[in-house]
Amino acid sequence: MKPTLQTRLSQQLTLTPQLRQAIKLLQLSSIELELEINDAIDSNPLLEREEEEELLNGANGSDEAPVSTADTATADTEREGAGESTEQFEDVPDFEWEDDSFSRTSNPSGDGEDREDTTAAPQDLHEHLRWQLHLSHLSPRDVLIGEALIEAIGDEGYLTATLEDIQATLAPEVIVEPAEIETMLHLIQHFDPVGVGARNLSECLCVQLSLLSPETPGLPLARQICGQHLDALAKHGAIKLAAQLHHTTAEVDTAVALLRSLDPKPGAQISPEATEFITPDAIAYRQGGVWKVATSAGSQPRLAINRQYEQLIGKSSRDDDSYLRAQLQEARWLIKSLETRADTLLRVARAIVRQQSGFLEHGPQAMRPLTLREVAEELGLHESTISRATTRKYLRTPRGTFEFKYFFSSGITTDSGGGASATAIQAMLRKLIDEENPRSPLSDARLADLLKGDGIPVARRTVAKYREAMNIPSSNERQRL
Repeated sequence: MKPTLQTRLSQQLTLTPQLRQAIKLLQLSSIELELEINDAIDSNPLLEREEEEELLNGANGSDEAPVSTADTATADTEREGAGESTEQFEDVPDFEWEDDSFSRTSNPSGDGEDREDTTAAPQDLHEHLRWQLHLSHLSPRDVLIGEALIEAIGDEGYLTATLEDIQATLAPEVIVEPAEIETMLHLIQHFDPVGVGARNLSECLCVQLSLLSPETPGLPLARQICGQHLDALAKHGAIKLAAQLHHTTAEVDTAVALLRSLDPKPGAQISPEATEFITPDAIAYRQGGVWKVATSAGSQPRLAINRQYEQLIGKSSRDDDSYLRAQLQEARWLIKSLETRADTLLRVARAIVRQQSGFLEHGPQAMRPLTLREVAEELGLHESTISRATTRKYLRTPRGTFEFKYFFSSGITTDSGGGASATAIQAMLRKLIDEENPRSPLSDARLADLLKGDGIPVARRTVAKYREAMNIPSSNERQRL
């Protein structure tokens, strides 16, 4: 093959280090961003956190005001509507929600302290049971059997292993008979919470019934149903079960009401996980009848250039000077990337609030269909940028704190020519189900007909899909006695 020289014209997209860094920071959550900032400060001597005193000095006209992420916004934000606030990186003002039904709650203690500091450390279910086990007057052998049983109890409080498995676990150090394990299991089942360690729902409820007073109305029949007819009750209902047991419907209703007052998941009372708190990236509030958006306090890290190290540039040795210049450039890139990230999040939050003002005013039923492309076209950004800016970012509203992605959903065209989002349809379904007759729940086909009557043409399978997405059981399983 004869070698030749050819000239070819082509386009190639090259991601600069600055652009790579901006993309990386944009997709990070607030917690991940904080970790990234800490690593950058630890590795770069020219980076430091901006202190309040420096902020005040900068405001008073100090000649050495630090560069920070709280600087004035760029021209991208100036293209926003004239009616919007331009205070991009200021903390949200101390406002009151104008709608009294969504009033903000304050610290009821009134002492101004962080409530998270006073939260008690969560106790593990296993620790709670071991504590009771060691308070009981038991032999060392029984304690070992009890600890093996407790280890086999799941988070909901049910025993996840058979007695044979427990027996094999203890061998060869301790050789026990199944009867010994059964005895210890019955003891643990009467620990707090009562019913923990049960092998099935029937046993769990029966243990709880055994501690009730004999004078409790419906107790004998409740024990009979719990021990032998629990499946029949779920499948056929109270009327057929009453005929089968030769009792009146009123007597069965009393027994069923007693069963429903019990706890089917006793282990869930003691959560092994601490409560997780979400720090919103932006806050939507109404001021003067207009919805506005501001970044929340502390959501945007404030960084500055260390002036002492910066002044050493040009005065140090060649190697040190080269190192400091490189670190200074990286510090400036990081600060600029943080400003770009904050600017993008604020613009996206404002676009969401503009598009979903109906949700803020009237609730989920007023949620309109919204796609990433619509917001991208409105802001002049790429869809991938909007996707990164809406993942694990949260907006605080008078109706609660939601992830940005919550406000995006597909929709269908209504009979009136408008659109109804999936979120709005789910809210309407939930309302219909909440208002249904518990003795005669609405089927998926009936729910579809009711929605069609409101001008929303949906198929039965679509209703079933939305119902399952909301973890709502079918009409047969929703039947109440």
